[in-house]
Amino acid sequence: MIAIYNLIHQCKGILEEKYNPDGYNIGINVNENAGQTIMHLHVHLIPRYKGDVENPRVVSEI
Repeated sequence: MIAIYNLIHQCKGILEEKYNPDGYNIGINVNENAGQTIMHLHVHLIPRYKGDVENPRVVSEI
């Protein structure tokens, strides 16, 4: 788990340097009903920008 945490921070650093996002969504889908179609672990690191969606608190399909 610590390796995943460290990798997320490393990737955030790269994204911040190159794209300067205003925030991030970080997610993991667990089980088919949550959108996982292949049973393995991967982490979604999505850079976000002010105004890129109407309401970032509402879950929507990407």
